[in-house]
Amino acid sequence: MAEEILQTHKLLDRCEKALAERYIVHKLHEAADKDALIAEIAPRIRAIAGGNVSAELMDKLPKLELVSNFGVGYDSIDTKAAKARNIRVTNTPNVLNDAMAEITVGLMVSLARCLPQADRFVRDGKWPKGNFPLQSELNGKTVGILGLGRIGKEIAVRLQAMKMRVVYHGRKRQADEPFVYYSNLLDMARDIDWLVVIAPGGKGTEKIVSREVLEALGPEGYLCNMARGTLVDEVALVDLLQNGGLKGAALDVFEKEPSVPEALFSLDNVVLSPHQGSATHQTRNKMGDLVVANIEALFAGEPLLTPVV
Repeated sequence: MAEEILQTHKLLDRCEKALAERYIVHKLHEAADKDALIAEIAPRIRAIAGGNVSAELMDKLPKLELVSNFGVGYDSIDTKAAKARNIRVTNTPNVLNDAMAEITVGLMVSLARCLPQADRFVRDGKWPKGNFPLQSELNGKTVGILGLGRIGKEIAVRLQAMKMRVVYHGRKRQADEPFVYYSNLLDMARDIDWLVVIAPGGKGTEKIVSREVLEALGPEGYLCNMARGTLVDEVALVDLLQNGGLKGAALDVFEKEPSVPEALFSLDNVVLSPHQGSATHQTRNKMGDLVVANIEALFAGEPLLTPVV
């Protein structure tokens, strides 16, 4: 008899196909009566595929052993509750590092050189009437990375290739890294031209990029947020972008996705992206494969591949 698992949200077709070939999959997000489904299958569920797992849901699944999350970020899972209940949590790290680093550089170049506006300039037939205004470069600028983890390091390597000076802030100094470390984010913000946010989400980092930090970055400073919208004081960000307190922002994430502050739509000093940092076929397929592999490891009694709890 095949094992039964619970899927909490839509996954890639390839991932769902692989799960369906191996297990009996109950899709919570498609259930007309979610409580009834959980009550029916609870005694047989040892694994969840996906995120959005609360302590309440855990308590309804007494045999639950694993939450195999799709994504490197796992802030939608109550990891504290999972640890207290001896439930393991895995994520999908490393396989998305390159995709995330690539789009970060792409968004930064797009913002510095106003590429979306330049595209419209050509399409609207304005070029014959005069040249597009001069823009800025990344070359020679100092970039501060908030969160020098796996992805942060890949971003740093690429930005060094762009001839940028790299510094960073995090919970602690990393002795093996050659970049200057700032123990205080505010101090770093005062000294840099660009702030790249790539730290984990969650209550511990909520609004860590405060109005004070943004003001320290200043009217010639740029923000690039690739992490979670909750890390930035979005109200302050919009205000400073509107009044010249900040030069520009490249944003792949927002506080209340998919809702984006309408005030940003009319600004020419922003580049907006629909949370597509890891959204490539190669990367998402690898992420889905890790979700499946971790569940396979659980049922085979083998060590989990990418545990976080």
